[in-house]
Amino acid sequence: MINDSIVNEVRKIREELSKKFNYDVDAIFSDLREKQKKYGNRLVNLREQRKDEQASAPDTKSL
Repeated sequence: MINDSIVNEVRKIREELSKKFNYDVDAIFSDLREKQKKYGNRLVNLREQRKDEQASAPDTKSL
């Protein structure tokens, strides 16, 4: 298996979160929802980003 530093970091954080919430998935997501409420303005809105990308993309139908 390839040793990927990004994958290793994600796994490390996942394990830390799991331990912090006693491996309770509901508790983990509850915490994430609270953080989303608190920091929602800092999150990326992919729907808006995709709309912007589509609006600026060249029209390939007329080619």
